[in-house]
Amino acid sequence: MYHTWMRYLTPSPVHHRLGLVCLGVGLQHGALPTVGPRTLDHHVAVVISAGSGWYRTADGRRTTVTAPALIWLTPGVPHHYGPDPTAGWDESFVDFTGPATSTYTELGYIEADRPVVPLSDAAGARAAVGRIARAARRDNPLLHVETGAAVHELLVALRRARADLGPDGDPVLTALARDAFQPLSVAEHAARHGMTPAELRTAVRRGAGCSPKDYLLGIRLGRAKELLAGTELPVAAVARRIGYEDPAYFSRLFTRRVGLAPIRFREQQGRTVPGGWSNRVPDPEHPPTVQATST
Repeated sequence: MYHTWMRYLTPSPVHHRLGLVCLGVGLQHGALPTVGPRTLDHHVAVVISAGSGWYRTADGRRTTVTAPALIWLTPGVPHHYGPDPTAGWDESFVDFTGPATSTYTELGYIEADRPVVPLSDAAGARAAVGRIARAARRDNPLLHVETGAAVHELLVALRRARADLGPDGDPVLTALARDAFQPLSVAEHAARHGMTPAELRTAVRRGAGCSPKDYLLGIRLGRAKELLAGTELPVAAVARRIGYEDPAYFSRLFTRRVGLAPIRFREQQGRTVPGGWSNRVPDPEHPPTVQATST
């Protein structure tokens, strides 16, 4: 015995240019029938929130699936899976496609080489699927845009819920972010983690989709933008704050990566906050306010 609800969508070519589009959404539970063997031409995220079952790869290897877990179905890859025939499982799924799937795969959000991913918690992913299901009503004038936006949210929720990451995310990336403003080479960062530079590159590539150098540079330049927009610190002081003793080198690097010189970026922002900026994350229910001064 099983229960199922599903809806399939057909976005227009214009909607595909949004990057991600939803092709279908479903919520099912119970002793569901076996799926496959089959091959699809699009992606599917299958979230198992309760129960257990199995997944079999194209070469016949069988993997046990125990909730909470994610099954990735990727284009062109044969798959075959199903719940325990007696107890069944609780499943929600989202079919999606679009040009942004290649970028999400490169960044490690979609793991084509790991079809079964243990999750620490399925609540966030289930909530995202619920938003897609509610938006998928046929009388919704924002149907394809709203469901597409929610697919982005789902991919983020699934990335956060991976069981191999702690509640604060990948521990290596967390430590790199903490030490990003220290004048350390990639080899020195690796040594701090008891890793070789090659091992660190592999870990960062898997977690962030880029090299350690680009990951650290992104954090440094992000802080530089905050300091330029939110304070009146001289460019040389901004450079030192983020780990560069040579302000000329920092200016060249910032200009090449951002497309604007630091001074030009500050002028463009035009919103220096009296008293400086804060690194506290604001409460969404109580956003920060800036007191306007009369002239």
